[in-house]
Amino acid sequence: MAKKDTHPIAAANGYVPAKEDFVLLSQRDIRTDANFASQSYWKGVFIHFFKNRRAVVGLVIITLIVLFAIFGPMMNSFGYRDIVQYRNDKNKRVVAKGISPQIPALHKLLTGEELEGNFSDYTFLFGTDDLGRDLWTRTWYGARVSLLIAFVTIIIDMIIGMSYGLISGYFGGAVDNVMQRFVEIANSVPRLVIVSVLAIFMPKGMGLVIVALLLTEWIGMSKIARAEMLKIKEQEYVLASRTLGARNGHIIFKEILPNTIGPIITQVMFSIPTAIFTEAFLSFVGVGIVLPQCSVGTLIEDGFNNITTLPYQILPPIIVLALLMLGFNFIGDGLREALAPKLEDM
Repeated sequence: MAKKDTHPIAAANGYVPAKEDFVLLSQRDIRTDANFASQSYWKGVFIHFFKNRRAVVGLVIITLIVLFAIFGPMMNSFGYRDIVQYRNDKNKRVVAKGISPQIPALHKLLTGEELEGNFSDYTFLFGTDDLGRDLWTRTWYGARVSLLIAFVTIIIDMIIGMSYGLISGYFGGAVDNVMQRFVEIANSVPRLVIVSVLAIFMPKGMGLVIVALLLTEWIGMSKIARAEMLKIKEQEYVLASRTLGARNGHIIFKEILPNTIGPIITQVMFSIPTAIFTEAFLSFVGVGIVLPQCSVGTLIEDGFNNITTLPYQILPPIIVLALLMLGFNFIGDGLREALAPKLEDM
């Protein structure tokens, strides 16, 4: 029976197969090469992102600043608007105000005045401003305000711009022409003009800054969303969904949106430092955050006004602003490369 079922070539060589010559595939020791193992899209993004050293450095910088912005003002007993008065222990007389008592030699070098009294109970890591407010607390509270404004406005702008661009690109034709003409008109108006008009009708403060950013920052995201829509909407899975009777809203936000989220996230990372710098600029020119509330921009303005007498005041907010800009740009570069890796990096 075995000879009858034997392959002709095997039979010619005198070989008769036996049952013990074969092993089931499931019983073998199968090993998969990890380099070529299948992985999800976002897992690949995660791996490529953390291979980028600059992106990791940027992530560490932003994480540290966010933690200090949250917990920094809680590290001492002074509030961001508290004015500290230093008194002599002997006669309880106010002898100095708004000085950095932990470094009297530097104070004498900068102001030419001697410090009096016992200030050992006070510790000001960044010193105090000209009114006696703790710069450590004000710096991290100002970073908190700037980050809050940036994140709130960018999230809202992302929703508005992404929806606007996807709808414009999906329908095309006359709808796209009308919507894009509106974008061009909105983009042609200088931001300073918008802020000046808003300052006439709105009080200065956080609300004015947020509205100004909302009116300007969504345009870039809408252009990216529209470009991605024009590239994707003619692909097979979109045509299949349309053929099966899916509604336009389902196709736009359920089928196409998940495939455009990568470039939009990258744009968000580049828009956050722009929003922070815009807030700092508006506060610096006096139409942003109102004193005694502070942001990075108001602290830079205060330090600039006192730069000839107390130059150390301007250093903490400028360093924080520079690190924020640098960190978010590093993260944006890392995400851009991770979301669309080059062939040699794979």
